[in-house]
Amino acid sequence: MPWNPKDTMNLRLEFVHLALQDGANRRELCRRFGISPKTAYKWLARHAQHGDPALADRPRRPLLSPARTAPQIEQQVIELRQAHPAWGGRKISRRLRDLGHIEVPAPSTVTGILHRHGLISPAASEAATPWQRFEHAQPNDLWQMDFKGWFELHNGQHCSPLTVLDDHSRFNLVLDACVKTDTRTVHRHLLQTFRRYGLPLRMNTDNGSPWGSPSQPGQLSELAIWLIRLGIRLSYSRVAHPQTNGKDERFHRTLKAEVLYGRRFGNLRSAQQAFDAWRTVYNHQRPHQALDMATPGTRYRCSVRAYPERLPPIEYGDSDTVVQVGWNGELRFRSQRFKVSSALHKLPVAIRPRAGAGNDYDLYFMHHRFGTINLDQQN
Repeated sequence: MPWNPKDTMNLRLEFVHLALQDGANRRELCRRFGISPKTAYKWLARHAQHGDPALADRPRRPLLSPARTAPQIEQQVIELRQAHPAWGGRKISRRLRDLGHIEVPAPSTVTGILHRHGLISPAASEAATPWQRFEHAQPNDLWQMDFKGWFELHNGQHCSPLTVLDDHSRFNLVLDACVKTDTRTVHRHLLQTFRRYGLPLRMNTDNGSPWGSPSQPGQLSELAIWLIRLGIRLSYSRVAHPQTNGKDERFHRTLKAEVLYGRRFGNLRSAQQAFDAWRTVYNHQRPHQALDMATPGTRYRCSVRAYPERLPPIEYGDSDTVVQVGWNGELRFRSQRFKVSSALHKLPVAIRPRAGAGNDYDLYFMHHRFGTINLDQQN
């Protein structure tokens, strides 16, 4: 997987942070990131001696040293706030500690500095409300995926950011500037992501295109069929309940506040460059309140389920009734016809009777139950 030279620093940082996690398979990470073990261990050694700045092609001066006086520390607070206008006292205080500074002001003191310099508006104070949600126990148990609403570029194109977030760690896996929101676009970006990070156990989306059907929630799309064949379990948000995908929705809010607000990008390339730079900040620098001020990168681990370059065969149990879906998504069973998804054309599905439910039968595509038919009420 060739690397874009403009993204090299971000990819080095991401590789090192993942390789330093407990139990990380460094050889496997080298394969996924397309680098040699010799190069990888060189970066790890440089990082162990001098931290993140050692990975840059040019040496970077640290933001602060222990010998600096209080006015200089205050200046660092101001500079961090100016670089990240949406960060409050807790994030800035934690970020200074993560950068190795010793005499770091308490979050309340940092907030006081920001107020004193006019860097916190009343509206920002009112908007700083905590978000608390259930989270899955391990990385890659669940990924949330969605498109953020489009915004217009200077050249007249519409940019729709595709985002994928790990539920446990809040680690951002995908932040790609897209013009189209179709199946081909999502497939291309997910393919690169699966090859680098592995496969999740489950993915959650809303019912919109290209992952679902707004008119028939739960109906299988071409993209959903590909994910199911990879062994990924799918779930869908309830209609008109975006909070089901709440962490990704919250990520969109942060993206808008820290990257998009007040900016106009000339073209798709300039938008992607801004996304790439901020993604590194979000994953590895920006303290996250829901993670007790840790960064998502400290909690994320690559999946042990590697992406298979060949799709596994479609198999069912001996007790299943297996039929092939015909044209227009038509399924024939016991001399009756039922309409299912057109995306299943020429694919085998299993029909299983529901225990104690009379003439009700569940429809399965591999491990995924996608519908029910009733022989007394033909669809």
